[in-house]
Amino acid sequence: MTGSSSEARLITPTMLGAWLVLATVPLWINAIGLYPYIGVEIVIWSIYALAFNLVLGTSGLPSFGHGAFFGVGAYAFGLTQFNIAANLWVCLAGAILAGAFAGLIVGLLIAHRRGIYFALMTIAFGQIFWTISVKWHSVTGGEDGLLNILRLPATFGVVSFDISDNETLYYFVLAVFAVVVMLLWRLVNSPYGRILSAIRQSETRTAHLGYNVWLYKLSVIVISAGLSGFAGGLFAMAQRSAFPDVMNLAQSGLIVMMTLVGGGLVSFWGPVIGVIIFLIARDVIGAMTNAWALYFGAMFVLLVLFRPEGIAGGAKLLMERWKARREASRVLSSAPRSG
Repeated sequence: MTGSSSEARLITPTMLGAWLVLATVPLWINAIGLYPYIGVEIVIWSIYALAFNLVLGTSGLPSFGHGAFFGVGAYAFGLTQFNIAANLWVCLAGAILAGAFAGLIVGLLIAHRRGIYFALMTIAFGQIFWTISVKWHSVTGGEDGLLNILRLPATFGVVSFDISDNETLYYFVLAVFAVVVMLLWRLVNSPYGRILSAIRQSETRTAHLGYNVWLYKLSVIVISAGLSGFAGGLFAMAQRSAFPDVMNLAQSGLIVMMTLVGGGLVSFWGPVIGVIIFLIARDVIGAMTNAWALYFGAMFVLLVLFRPEGIAGGAKLLMERWKARREASRVLSSAPRSG
C-alpha cells in the first residue's frame, strides 16, 4: 500500500482482502455473539471516518465539529423522502448536496484560519448546526427528531432490490463502501491529494510554491462534508430516523477518537480500523459494564501518549522491524565465514 505501483491502482490487494472479509460478516457475526446490525453500523461509520480523515489525516485540518455534516445529511435524507421524492438515489443525492452545501458555508468562513483557531471555529459551527436542529422544530422535529424514515428499495432501471432487512441493507452499504474506498484512494494518491499532504506539512511552503492554499482547504472541506452527509443519509435510512444527537460535540469527538485510535494520521485504512475497534468495544465491553467508555477512553489516552500514530501505525512499525530483522538474518546467513 505504500509503493508507487500500489498507489496508482484503482483496486489494490488490500481493498480486495478487506471487501472479501467484510462480505463474510453476516455468515459468522451471530456465532461470535454480536448482532447483524453492528455490521451495517461499522460500514456506514467507516465511510464517515474515511471522509473525515480527508480533512484531518490527509490535509492536517483539525475539525472537531464534523458531526454537523453527518447530521445535516441524515436530516436531508429524511426531508427529501418526505417532501420531494421517496426514491433512494434522490434522497442520497439530497444528503450529499446538503452536506456539501453546509461544508461550503463553513469552509468559506474558516478556510483562511489554521491550527487552534481553525479547530475552535469548527466546534462553534458544529454547535450552531446542533442548536438549529434542536430548535427548528417545524422542520427537524426538535429533540424528537425525524421519525418513520423508510429503507427505500435500490432501483437499477427495471430491477429493484428490497433492502429493508438488515442483511440486504448490509450488502448494499458494503457495495457503496467499496465505491467510496476506490474514489478516496484515487483522490488521496492523485496530484490533488499530494497538494493536500503538502498543506498538512506546511501551508506557508505550499503557498510559496504557487498553490492557492485557501481554495484547496475549502475544496477538501466541501468534499469531506458531502461524503459525511452521504454517510449520514445512509445512517438515517438504517436507523429509520434522524436525531440531533448525531450533531453534538460529543458525537463529533467520537469520530476524531476513532480516526486517531485506528491510525488515520499515517494510514488510509486507519479510520476503518478505529471504527471497528470502537463499535465492537462499545458492544462487547458495554454488555459487561455501563462504564465501557471509560475503558475505551483509557486506551485512547495510552495510545496518544505512547503510540500517537495509532493501531495502524504500530502495526506498520512492527512490520518494518520484522522485515529489518529478516533482512539482517539473511545477510548474516549469506556472509562468508572465515576459517
